[in-house]
Amino acid sequence: MTLAKFTLHFNKVVLNNAKFLACRVTESFMKFKLLLMSASISSVLLSASATAAMRNYSANQDSSSWEVVRTTRLQCQLNHEVPYYGEAIFKATASKNKNLTFNLDMVVRPDNYSIAGLKAVPPSWRSGLPARDIANMKLLKKFDGELGNQTAWEMLTELEKGFYPTFYYQDWQNSADKIAVGISSVNFKQAYWAFLQCRDELLPYSFEDISFTVMNYQSNSSKLTKSSQQRLNKIAEYLKNDSTIESISIDSYTDSYGGRWNNLDLSRKRAKAIKDYMVSLGVDENKVKTTGFGEKRFVDTNDNILGRDKNRRLVIQIAKM
Repeated sequence: MTLAKFTLHFNKVVLNNAKFLACRVTESFMKFKLLLMSASISSVLLSASATAAMRNYSANQDSSSWEVVRTTRLQCQLNHEVPYYGEAIFKATASKNKNLTFNLDMVVRPDNYSIAGLKAVPPSWRSGLPARDIANMKLLKKFDGELGNQTAWEMLTELEKGFYPTFYYQDWQNSADKIAVGISSVNFKQAYWAFLQCRDELLPYSFEDISFTVMNYQSNSSKLTKSSQQRLNKIAEYLKNDSTIESISIDSYTDSYGGRWNNLDLSRKRAKAIKDYMVSLGVDENKVKTTGFGEKRFVDTNDNILGRDKNRRLVIQIAKM
C-alpha cells in the first residue's frame, strides 16, 4: 500500500469515527433534554397537586372587616368574618385582669380530635419575610377552636404589625386536603383601638366576685360598715349591667344584744332595705327573696365586740340563668 492510499484510508476511518461519536453525543443530549423536560413536568404536576390539596379561607382586601360588639360593661368582642368558613372572635370579660380569649367559630365543626398549627404569615406585599410559629390549638370534636389570654394577645400584636395569623390543619372530611384559615389584618387598627378602649371600661370584677357576699352592720343600726357599703356599691353596679340574673337571696342576722323580738324585726328591716335598693336599680322585685333570722345562726361568740360584729351580718347570694 502506497503512502497516499494509506493516508486516504486513515482519513476515512477518522471521519467515520467522528460521525459515530457525534451521533452518540447528539443521542445522549436528546435523552438528557427529554429527562429534564420530564422532571420539569413532574415538578409542575406535583406543585399543582400540592396547591389543589390546600383549601384557603381568608377575607380579601375588599371583604375584610372588623367590628367591635359591646352591650354592657361586662364584655367586649372584636369580630372578624372569614368568608365561607366562620368567624374569628376576640373577647374580653369583666374581671380583675380583664383577660382575653380567642374563639374560632366554625360553621362546620370538627368531626374528630386534632391539632391546628398557628403561624404569623406576612402579607403578600412582604412575602420575603418568613412565617413565624405562634402556638398550637386543640380541635375538639363538635366544638369551636379556643385559645387563652397570652396567645390571644400575641395574635392581636401580629395583626397590628400587618401579619395574618393563620391556622393550618388536616381536613377531617377529606384526608387528601389540608385547611388554611387566615385572619386578615386589613382594616384592623381602627377597630382594635375601639376594642382596647371598650376593654378599659369593663368592670374590674366578675360575677364570681359578687355572687356570694357577706356584709356587716354597725351596732344597733341598719347602716352598713364602710367596707360593706363599698361592697354593696359594686354589686349594684354589676346588677345594672347583667340582665341574666335569675334570683337574689338576702339573709339578715343580728347579735344577741337588744332583745330577741327587736332583733328579729331589725333583721327583717335590714334585708328589706337592701331589696328596695336593688329594685331601685331595675332588678325585678319578684327575683329578690329576703329573710330576717334575728339572733339565729351565730358565726362567733357574743361575749366580745369582735364576735358581735361578725354576727351582725347580711348574706347576699346571686344566681344567673
